[in-house]
Amino acid sequence: MENKYELSTLILRVILGVSFFIHGVVKFQGGIENTVGWFGSIGLPGFLAYGVALIEVVGGLAVVLGLFTRLISVLFILLMVGAIVKVKLAVGFLGNGQMAGYELDLAFVAMAAAIAITGSKFYALDQLIFKGRKTENTTTIN
Repeated sequence: MENKYELSTLILRVILGVSFFIHGVVKFQGGIENTVGWFGSIGLPGFLAYGVALIEVVGGLAVVLGLFTRLISVLFILLMVGAIVKVKLAVGFLGNGQMAGYELDLAFVAMAAAIAITGSKFYALDQLIFKGRKTENTTTIN
């Protein structure tokens, strides 16, 4: 049964990583200046757009490859919670007809939380790089 569990987290990891990667690439392709301006229009410092786009591109690729998946998943959660609170909450779960709601953001939070909590070892470069290190807690509770 362990293989089914690892396969399911691999699927979550790859879909989450590809989704974030594409969202980040689009921010750069559309001209990052547009995203900087939009951040400013909603009351956020424009320079945050660079950080968000970079986390999405580099983090998305790293998650697909299985590098630092738990850490990056936490960063993804922070990005999505910020997007929900700052932008999407006001338009509701399904949106308002002009802007999407926060349903996708919430799904990304759930996927990232599952990966942050459990990790994902199947076909992960972390397993090759850090295979000599013990990552599990060896303390037992009696």
